[in-house]
Amino acid sequence: MSNPQGFATRAIHLGYDPLDHEGALTPPLHLTSTFAFETAEAGGEIFAGERAGHVYSRISNPTLDLLERRVASLEGAEAGLALASGMGAITSVLWTLLAPGDEVIVDKTLYGCTFAFMHHGLRKFGITVTHVDMCEPENLRAAMSDRTRIVYFETPANPNMRLVDIEAVVEIAHAGGAQVVVDNTYATPYLTRPIALGADLVVHSATKYLGGHGDLVAGLVAGRAESVAEIRLTGMKDMTGAVMAPFNAMLVLRGLKTLALRMERHCTSAQAVAAWLEGHPEVASVQYPGLESFAQHALACRQMARPGAMIAFELKGGLVAGQRMMNGLRMIARAVSLGDAETLIQHPASMTHSTYSPEERAAHGIGDGLIRLSVGLEDLGDIIDDLDGALAPSRTARSA
Repeated sequence: MSNPQGFATRAIHLGYDPLDHEGALTPPLHLTSTFAFETAEAGGEIFAGERAGHVYSRISNPTLDLLERRVASLEGAEAGLALASGMGAITSVLWTLLAPGDEVIVDKTLYGCTFAFMHHGLRKFGITVTHVDMCEPENLRAAMSDRTRIVYFETPANPNMRLVDIEAVVEIAHAGGAQVVVDNTYATPYLTRPIALGADLVVHSATKYLGGHGDLVAGLVAGRAESVAEIRLTGMKDMTGAVMAPFNAMLVLRGLKTLALRMERHCTSAQAVAAWLEGHPEVASVQYPGLESFAQHALACRQMARPGAMIAFELKGGLVAGQRMMNGLRMIARAVSLGDAETLIQHPASMTHSTYSPEERAAHGIGDGLIRLSVGLEDLGDIIDDLDGALAPSRTARSA
């Protein structure tokens, strides 16, 4: 298409014409496990891949197909694949692309369950997992070997907001014959499009911003059509069975319609909250790509359309002060996950990243006092008022 439609327009309209479905403005939900064939010959052609069509919903389903095409378009990829969860997406990709004896090089910081899968899953089957600090791309060049098949990272990283220069890492990885897989959950394709920067595959926990309402669990993959087809038929169909339910696909499709609007509000509020936290006397440090004090602010400006809605911060009183503050909140929910309409706060060391040992957390840049804040869609003044009220006991305790 010479003049592709805009992001929000594609998120709402791509791949669906109501007039093809009796005028139904909302795409139909296909709650079926299997599909009938017009003739025996037609069924054989579909099985052989000689003809388009659906066979069984563990492989494909019309509702999922629409979601996959929309996400692929938003990511600038050839194809997409819908899965049951973010971890379903990650494990399906890696089980497909790796074999015993291979090496995957991963960034210094990973989401806790991804870390656990790498170290407690892949390593059991003879796959080497090597961590490097990809904030300095040259570290990757030094670590590459003839066994390196995958370079994997998140940007921004969960939970400490470290960024990776996608273009620089892609250049090094491809020169060494490795594929690059990027977890784009924090940024979403509205803020960062890794495929356009050279990445081979993108994975998402669609539970987060893509769904946007905290009412589903889902995962997505986007990349080259050949690779996505292999992941569908090997990693998803035969290895993990991590198939997204059609009802969840419908909910993600609903979420995509407002993704652009929600991300604008999320980002605007997060910028203000981060600046407020940075100026608060009880706050020791704030990690947010939109702050000029953020060490990788220049990279954020170059690589991200906006700096996102996730904030990491520590209080001067450490873990105890953080727990006191979290327990003092009245509106902000103490909950894991992120990207919901509600503002959510959690303590990574004891929650999402508890799969790391204390020594591993220290080595991977996850402090015991670190707090992760997902800024929601409430009125900005109410978010700040709640944080301010919860920080008051720490101010009193420090002045006593």
